[in-house]
Amino acid sequence: MVREELYITVPSLFRCPISLDVMKSPVSLCTGVTYDRSSIQHWLESGHDTCPATNQPLPSMDFVPNFTLHRLINLWIHSSVSSGRATTGASSSPSSSSSPLPVLPPVISTSEIRQMVAGIAGEPGSFGHEGFQKVAEFARYSEENRRFLANLRDSVEAILRVLVREGGQIEVLESALWVLDLILLENGVRERIHRLIFRTDYERCFDSILSVLRKGTLGSKIQSSRILEMIASSPDSRRAIGEKEAILSVLVHLLGTETDETLMETILSCLISLSVTRSIKVQLVQFNIVSILSRILSHPKTAGLSAERAIKMLYRLSALAEGRKAMREHPSCVSVLLDKLMKVPSAAKEEGLAVVWSMCCAHKDERVKERIRRGNGVTKLLVVMQSEGDGMAVKRMCRELVKSLRGVPMADPSFSTTSSTRYGGLGSLETKTTHIRPY
Repeated sequence: MVREELYITVPSLFRCPISLDVMKSPVSLCTGVTYDRSSIQHWLESGHDTCPATNQPLPSMDFVPNFTLHRLINLWIHSSVSSGRATTGASSSPSSSSSPLPVLPPVISTSEIRQMVAGIAGEPGSFGHEGFQKVAEFARYSEENRRFLANLRDSVEAILRVLVREGGQIEVLESALWVLDLILLENGVRERIHRLIFRTDYERCFDSILSVLRKGTLGSKIQSSRILEMIASSPDSRRAIGEKEAILSVLVHLLGTETDETLMETILSCLISLSVTRSIKVQLVQFNIVSILSRILSHPKTAGLSAERAIKMLYRLSALAEGRKAMREHPSCVSVLLDKLMKVPSAAKEEGLAVVWSMCCAHKDERVKERIRRGNGVTKLLVVMQSEGDGMAVKRMCRELVKSLRGVPMADPSFSTTSSTRYGGLGSLETKTTHIRPY
């Protein structure tokens, strides 16, 4: 039996430009664009320094609550329900003009939540899917509710105890991870998770996360990937996760088989956070991630965060001989990377070009050079250089690559990381090309 849900037409003003969902806690950047707090926090914490909607550089990462819009959204929600303007439907997508009825006031009080958390802490095995659903709906409703839940004594510990319980049902594990995901950004939650997660009596949490990644719903897989990324925020935690080969294997498998854009972006972000040690990067190469990243970049619809993160992942792997070998042996990896550089922001261009520069200039890979030449790579490099404005690192790498592809000796082929460009001293370029004039 298909469960019916309430759907309404959502004014575009009330949608977050990142998640496309109705904003629960709207905040405005210095550019004047408003986003849902959790979405923009995740964007900024992922290392971005631009406004996602306008691509403008952000002189300040601060944002302020948009109380007026928050009030309007709440008025609209309640008026839509009371006037009976909602219709029913079985499913929806984030890009549609109709969405599930946004969060309404929870039918549970703070005192009941306090009792429920105490019950989970005392007897985690007795708490089922329905109870966690109520806790999740409470936390989902507002920032104040999430803060209340996060500040409850033993709330994080209680959720982790459910995750380490042997033989837990997948629905219960999914609900517990949903609650944990909702309060991740609250003060002190990450620290409490880090303090507990690698203790011997809590390490079974990773088995539960692995089960959800394998058998859970799309939403719970996204939440599990986000939680893993949060856990992987210190060298010790990354090393510990890297030792759990099954988790890396499942993440790469999902990346290669799933098509949901949000899941792909989340998994890529998680893998980027993990791939700072040589051992983890070697494992990823062994799991054939270079082929998967190449396929992602070759898809004409791959854009935005998916493209940027796939390029960053290749950039991380290019530091390894094993990574460069996999890219060299893949028939189209460097070619599709070069094609995508004309459609991504400056930071991604710089990282993508660094991959090509490393293989062609620093390591003088003739096989890769020949593939780029056959794919009209010189013209593409000149187009990238022409479109880059004041991006000096990009221009210099493009010049050096064109020289290398044309067989012109380079002034300094070393891959120095001490220069202002991070990618070595790159000489000037003289070209007779007339239809594209490099800066």
